[in-house]
Order: sequence, then structure tokens, then C-alpha cells
Amino acid sequence: MTTHAATQSTGKDVTNILRTAGLRPTRQRVSLAELLYSKGDRHISAELLHEEAVAADVPVSLATVYNTLHQFTEAGLLREVAIDGNKTYFDTNVSDHHHFFIEGENRVIDIPGEGVGIDAIPEAPDGMEIVRVDVVVRVREKR
Repeated sequence: MTTHAATQSTGKDVTNILRTAGLRPTRQRVSLAELLYSKGDRHISAELLHEEAVAADVPVSLATVYNTLHQFTEAGLLREVAIDGNKTYFDTNVSDHHHFFIEGENRVIDIPGEGVGIDAIPEAPDGMEIVRVDVVVRVREKR
């Protein structure tokens, strides 16, 4: 998928989305997908999704949440947003756009695709191709 995977999805919608992406709609995948997509576009960490799953009585380990998020990302249902190499968020909006990272709140918000201009991108090394350019603009409250 190259646009929003799902917003306000029902169980049946999520099952179809998973099948279309080539993923078997297991009970845990369906439950996690419903949690992910039921609140519209958002950025979520594995830890927060695990907390939501526990609160919703979805029996799933943190390791399974991580594995599922990575499977969804590989299938094109999510976009991974890495901050400083040690914090990862998963974005339900897979369209072309960039991000603000709000320091102190550990929150990520979208910048529309046309909101950032890049004049020059280096050529990829031999045998490689550029897949995507991610821009993360770090912001904080004015002091």
C-alpha cells in the first residue's frame, strides 16, 4: 500500500487489509491491527501499543508486538520512523511525508510531503537505489 493503510477499521476490514498485504490474519495480528488503525493516523511505539493491547485484554507479549510491527512495516502497512537510532515509532500513514519530533514529549507529528524541500540528494552507491528520504525535524517549546 502506498497510502493510508486504514482508518477507523473494523475487524473485517483489517482482515482484508492483512490478506491483501500477504499476511495471514491471525487473531493477534487482527487485534493489534484494530488497535493500530482504529484511531486514525498516528505514530506509536511498540511499548505503547503493548500497553494498549494489555488494557484491551489482548494476550500478547512485547516481543510479539515488535515482531508484528516489523511484519506490518515489511508488508507496507506501516512506516518506521527512527529517532536517534534508539527510539522507533511506527506510522500508520505510509504516504510521502516527513516528521517533527517534539523533544521532552517524545512525540512525533507529520509534516506534509510538500512541507520540506530537498535540493540535492547524493547518488546511491553502486548496486544500490534510494528507497525513501526521511526528514525528522526536532522541535521543543521556546525557552
